[in-house]
Amino acid sequence: MISHLKENLRRYVLGVLFLVMCFVWYAVFIETSRTTLMVAFLDVGQGDSIFIEAPNGNQILIDGGPGAAVLRELHQVMPYYDRSIDVVIATHPDKDHIGGLVDVINRFAVSYFIEPGVLGTTEIFSALENSVDGHHIKKLTARRGMKIDLGDGVVLNILFPDRDVSRVKNTNDGSIVAILSYGTTNVMLTGDAPQSVEIRLVALDGKNLKSNILKLGHHGSRTSSNASFLGNVSPDYAIISAKLNNSYGHPHQEVLALLQKFKIPSIATYESGTIVFKS
Repeated sequence: MISHLKENLRRYVLGVLFLVMCFVWYAVFIETSRTTLMVAFLDVGQGDSIFIEAPNGNQILIDGGPGAAVLRELHQVMPYYDRSIDVVIATHPDKDHIGGLVDVINRFAVSYFIEPGVLGTTEIFSALENSVDGHHIKKLTARRGMKIDLGDGVVLNILFPDRDVSRVKNTNDGSIVAILSYGTTNVMLTGDAPQSVEIRLVALDGKNLKSNILKLGHHGSRTSSNASFLGNVSPDYAIISAKLNNSYGHPHQEVLALLQKFKIPSIATYESGTIVFKS
């Protein structure tokens, strides 16, 4: 009887060790097989969240949507054993962009937190700031000219803000705008930046704004997507991050008409779910 129990125990231990080895080799395979840049526009409902992973595995999360849906979507694009994100960026303090970041910071080890310096007044903004401080995450303020080098030639360049935006009356006016570059591939990420910011970027950068992919500002609202800005970015695809039948009417018809005029195809999270590009 005792020898039978010992044999069962031995088989159980061997089985556990086998599963552990399978897990380890799976993790090694995944880590060594990464060869592409991935940019995922996460389906978080009426909000924004963008996950970026460089070929070497370094990662950035830009915004976290309005709530916990970001965790579900991250699990779809990250290895299940991965519990760290190198950089988290909050483009501005509106709930539909930062509502899910507290959950992210509580679940993942984050090295850097970047924000534009806009002073939020909501409870979720205070909770996010407290969570960042509580986890002793290094905090940086985004400014034009800042470069986040993920390695392997992947660089996120901050285009805006170019000034102190702590006292802006409309939080969108201080939204971070950045362009992700990898070889000849560029991705323009605009947060909720309004047309006034887009026009300023055209004056500052002109044709250097050219990008393969454009995340439309403010979920396709008419307050963003200036014609001159669209013309200079001239993307192959425009991404609309919004919820189906949302109360704001996003995307607005004026923006859709402008995309049609410029012959820019659009892809929306409310139709396609999470949208993943690889380069």
